[in-house]
Amino acid sequence: MKIVQSSGKRKTAIARAVLKEGKGRVRINDKPIVLVQPELARIKMLEPLLIAGNDVSSTFDIDVKVNGGGVMGQADACRMAIARAIISYTGDMDLRDRYIAADRSMLKGDTRRTEQHKPNTSSQGPRAKRQKSYR
Repeated sequence: MKIVQSSGKRKTAIARAVLKEGKGRVRINDKPIVLVQPELARIKMLEPLLIAGNDVSSTFDIDVKVNGGGVMGQADACRMAIARAIISYTGDMDLRDRYIAADRSMLKGDTRRTEQHKPNTSSQGPRAKRQKSYR
């Protein structure tokens, strides 16, 4: 029995996927993917499976554990972990090229992060400064 582990990250969300032979079940945090809300996040998570096709995705089960970050960050992390696991499991370079053509961030991480808040700024943001009035 072949088992593949992979991970995906987006901002502060980290997803770990375990892919093994099965009937095509996908579970996110021990919950079937059809129950994941909001629907936009679910669609994003299912994208690698839709690109791979039903004939490929019905031969294995995927269990994903994800924590940290927000809803869409977790969705992107799951999407990356699932895509990487499918590539490792099948070894199909044509499928890898299709993933990259659809969206490069499905396999490669996005390094953008929020900017750190600086000292002496009011609590509005990293670059906001206190306004001065001389008159």
